Amino acid sequence: MGHTGGVRIVMMTAGSRGDVAPFTGLGAGLVRAGHEVTLAAHGVFEPLVAGSGVRFRPLPIDPRAELHSARGRRLNDARTGAGKLVRLASMARGAADEMTAALVDVAREGEVLLVSGSLGPLGYAIADGLSVPALGLHLQPLHPTGEFPAPVLGARSLGAVGNRLSGRVVMTSVEVLFSDAVRSLGRRHGLVTAGRFRTRRVRPVLHGYSELVVPRPRDWPAGLEVSGYWWPHETGQLSRELEDFLAAGPRPVFVGLGSATVPDPERVSREIVTALRAAKVRGIVQRGWAGLGAVGDDILTVDEVPHSLLFPRTAAVVHHAGAGTTGAVLRAGVPSVPVPVQFDAAFWASRLTALGTAPGVVPLRRLTSGALAGALHRATTDESHCVRARALADRLAAEDGVAPVLAALDRLSR
Repeated sequence: MGHTGGVRIVMMTAGSRGDVAPFTGLGAGLVRAGHEVTLAAHGVFEPLVAGSGVRFRPLPIDPRAELHSARGRRLNDARTGAGKLVRLASMARGAADEMTAALVDVAREGEVLLVSGSLGPLGYAIADGLSVPALGLHLQPLHPTGEFPAPVLGARSLGAVGNRLSGRVVMTSVEVLFSDAVRSLGRRHGLVTAGRFRTRRVRPVLHGYSELVVPRPRDWPAGLEVSGYWWPHETGQLSRELEDFLAAGPRPVFVGLGSATVPDPERVSREIVTALRAAKVRGIVQRGWAGLGAVGDDILTVDEVPHSLLFPRTAAVVHHAGAGTTGAVLRAGVPSVPVPVQFDAAFWASRLTALGTAPGVVPLRRLTSGALAGALHRATTDESHCVRARALADRLAAEDGVAPVLAALDRLSR
């Protein structure tokens, strides 16, 4: 298989930056182990693999443009996790059809497919149709469990039966979402798939976060593993302007909402600036997909910046609690203030408060300068958050999330 004992691996993912970045680091690790790795993701993310040794195949759809479209902006109107899910479903259904041809093309080059949770049933159906083995790579715990509800539906427990049911409902919804695209595999691409019932078997899945953050549910079937974080491949250095700002005073607080969009960026930016000043801290505000911005001697506005280089040099991080950013903050060993916006964010935010590295949650809908200033004050002055964050970061540094994936690939190719 492949060259020098390595395997030709195709990794496929879809979604925002946080759904892609972890695969760049995992891919680089697989390349170092002698495999040939191609990552299929939206074309806008090609710069993320630069220098990693991972090949890139662009998929259609610009997720940022989709979120800023009239359809995407309606996500902010939904007041519940379920409501957002319904709106996201209609966006994803169209996107899945558009991406299917590109996914089939790139999959034909692989001896093993590594399928992100965001592509679920479609990636597995393609693997079945091509008769190649597939492993799931999930950045969230998507399989039903009695221990917590489906992460996209929020953090409030529904009891063991309700939690498990919510997980089943979400998994079934995802199957329905991709059903048109899966059906098109036979019609348009000549792939013979076994239909939906074959997807019911438990496939091997590795989860790219740490058991220290979300312990593996005791009621999960065998084959579902928690491997540890796959840290993004990040190169480069901080800009001169950023270095000068860091040197000019005490550690600042970083504020960024990543790829989340907000209905009123100007209002949110004003509340953030007022909160930073009320908490008497300097700030670095990232524009992100929300288009935040702030000016002043004590505040610097930046674009994309490597989390692994900047976060360890901050006093705290205010973030949208996406899976990737949550991991980056924990890795940096600094306290945080989660501002969950959508999807699985409330789940990760609740993990941060349970771990004691965040003083509390400030949901976007209730974001006022007063609420944020209070949380910032606690995050930056209560030493216990710092101590817990540093201790957890030390333990995370000892984990190797790539090794379990290599072991799973080894089992597949026997």
